[in-house]
Amino acid sequence: MTARKCIPWPDKRLRTKAEPVEAITDEIRALWDDMIDTMEAMPGVGLAAPQIGVMLRLAVVDASEERGKAIRMANPEILHASVKMNTHDEASPNLPGVWAKIERPRGVTVRFMDETGETREQDFVGLWATSVQHQVDHLNGKMYFDHLGKVKRDMLIRKSKKRG
Repeated sequence: MTARKCIPWPDKRLRTKAEPVEAITDEIRALWDDMIDTMEAMPGVGLAAPQIGVMLRLAVVDASEERGKAIRMANPEILHASVKMNTHDEASPNLPGVWAKIERPRGVTVRFMDETGETREQDFVGLWATSVQHQVDHLNGKMYFDHLGKVKRDMLIRKSKKRG
């Protein structure tokens, strides 16, 4: 298990939709382990495979207080989102040094393939829901700052470049 390097914005892979995972293999499980190590090293509450340059629909999420409760997801799909919204500070290791308040649904129901290869549905609320939505955005070639208006988005990117 190894923490991997996150690719820097504006790498075109961050704007590319990731490919579906056909089956859960030992290689996929090892990649998930590396993704968890990478997430913990940031530290963060989630990571999608494209963030480390792997163009597969894989994500890990751990918004637990005590850590060590990471959920491994292949091909996550949001089936339902609550009407009630939450706002959280969001950031990305692909655009270091900046963050923004992003409003997203407070809860989501997600279908995904787990580490055993079984398809399951799970409800996520609060920071867990925010992180899952953030990772699904990455898998679809979107960044968190795409939820901002153009002026705020451009300002955020300029600020990150100055810090870089």
